[in-house]
Amino acid sequence: MESCKINNLYTLEETIAGDLLASLTYPWEALPKIGEFIKKLGSILDPAIYEQREENIWVAKSAKVAPTACLNGPLIIDEEAEIRHCAFIRGNAIVGKGAVVGNSTELKNVILFNKVQVPHYNYVGDSVLGFKSHMGAGSITSNVKSDKTLVIVKGEEGSIETGLKKFGAMLGDEVEVGCGSVLNPGSVIGSHSNIYPLSMVRGVVPAHSIYKNQNEIVKKR
Repeated sequence: MESCKINNLYTLEETIAGDLLASLTYPWEALPKIGEFIKKLGSILDPAIYEQREENIWVAKSAKVAPTACLNGPLIIDEEAEIRHCAFIRGNAIVGKGAVVGNSTELKNVILFNKVQVPHYNYVGDSVLGFKSHMGAGSITSNVKSDKTLVIVKGEEGSIETGLKKFGAMLGDEVEVGCGSVLNPGSVIGSHSNIYPLSMVRGVVPAHSIYKNQNEIVKKR
């Protein structure tokens, strides 16, 4: 499915993980590779810009990290990022330049591109969020199906078996997710699309669209 390919979702210059993603076709293929990629990249980061706080945890010196935030590695927090009060980063996470991880937000096995905002009570697991994407307060990625079967990405172009049990959401560049929304396992949101508040999303949402509900997805004018 062309709409789900990395080169149609993301601006790779807007993430420190660009080399990893450039070697793949679909973004979810990166999910099993994030941890090892962080370990290799962290070992060669410029110590004038990044400090190694603990084993496999690298934090840019210009980043702001609240003393109440919980950081677990492997983890890279890039320049000018902000990790707010009681954020919980469980590991295998890349937080991009200028990104915001907010109060009580939990991250696990994720790539957040530069300028991503997950600022209020969000859960983001096994997901890739593109440049300047934003998740409204209380919106979450659901990363495991209730029957625990492997995730299949389904869209108008067809279906793709991912072989993954854990798969949250792939958000393209500049996606806006409304407050209180749930992105079900295998959701892929095309770039510059908007999700209405309190939505329950599954499958592929085309780029430059407005998702009102499962049966009403309209093109932006």
